[in-house]
Amino acid sequence: MIPAQVQQSVRKKFLDLKDELDERARRLWAATEATALGHGGIAAVARAIGMSRTTIRQGVTELKRPVRPQSSDEPRRIRRLGAGRKRRQDEDPELVPALERLIEPTTRGDPESPLRWTCKSTRKLAEELRHQGHKTSHMGVSRLLHELGFSLQGTRKTLEGKAHPDRDEQFHHISEHVTDFQERLQPVVSVDCKKKELVGPYANKGREWQPKGTPEQVKVHDFIDRQLGKAIPYGVYDLTHNNGWVSVGVDRETAQFAVETLRRWWEEMGKRRYPNATEVLITADGGGANGSRLRLWKVELQRFANETGLTVHVCHLPPGTSKWNKIEHRMFSHISQNWRGRPLTSLSVIVSLIANTTTRCGLQIEAELDENDYPKGIKISNKELGALNLRRNEFHGDWNYALLPWRK
Repeated sequence: MIPAQVQQSVRKKFLDLKDELDERARRLWAATEATALGHGGIAAVARAIGMSRTTIRQGVTELKRPVRPQSSDEPRRIRRLGAGRKRRQDEDPELVPALERLIEPTTRGDPESPLRWTCKSTRKLAEELRHQGHKTSHMGVSRLLHELGFSLQGTRKTLEGKAHPDRDEQFHHISEHVTDFQERLQPVVSVDCKKKELVGPYANKGREWQPKGTPEQVKVHDFIDRQLGKAIPYGVYDLTHNNGWVSVGVDRETAQFAVETLRRWWEEMGKRRYPNATEVLITADGGGANGSRLRLWKVELQRFANETGLTVHVCHLPPGTSKWNKIEHRMFSHISQNWRGRPLTSLSVIVSLIANTTTRCGLQIEAELDENDYPKGIKISNKELGALNLRRNEFHGDWNYALLPWRK
């Protein structure tokens, strides 16, 4: 792919020279530029200056021919200005308005558009235009769309929905707490559950190097294998030391599973990193197994606090901002990159791929299989909730609270 900057440079040179060149000279100049760019040069020059690829190829052919001597009195045949085949929109003035009517209403959501519920490919557009009596092809439609300022584009995730009025203040609150804990050498972790993965020979997005013509064979359909089941990776990411722990569960994503993962992180990694810790700060989103309204989450954290003697502080991210959680783009994204294009054929493969995920910035991850059962539907009564040593923060106590260990 020729860089956009190169194409812009070609276009600028063409605009500077085109009035000084006749038709043949323009063709040869374009062919020279395309040849100099190498592979993909013809397409790049065609896009840059709006000349037909066929014309540029003709110019390339002419450059390769031996130069024939020309007598001084032999006229040089150049078409007069305006000669050649007329453009479709010149022959059919209603072609462009008809195309605009097909495109614009669809983008605005008009249910009356004939292409409202179909893929707006150039072939579909050309077919509909021909049905309306306009002579055109999919290549002609493509050229007209570019002239009208359209291009092929995907979607972009930017709409976050209605923002909570205290969103910014909550982020400031979290930032202040994280800084305070790190300055006092107390652990700060981000927790969340990664997307559940099917175990078995299933397609996985991405590509990896394989011998030519021998792609990995995977199933056509993504129906779950009842024997292999799903993998549920729940992670704990240490913001200070850029390392983390992932427990790969096989049962259900529950608060018990989430806190058990936190417990394993503390026993295997946390205690070594923070031998003098008396508190731990957990940042989490507001839903799932670690939801801010989930009673079982608080009950399990109380048990963890009692077992470890740590005061467990929790700060939840505001609604609609779960993707801002540090673990998402500092750990989970790198795990996805490490196993891209590779079928997750077994639980041991998943654990190994997670544990071997590293980055140039020093990310290290430990992973372990958790084969415990975690039943759903556990109810926590008001009495049990009232028995917790729970201290809510003055600012949004539903998002910011601490579980203190009961002293024996």
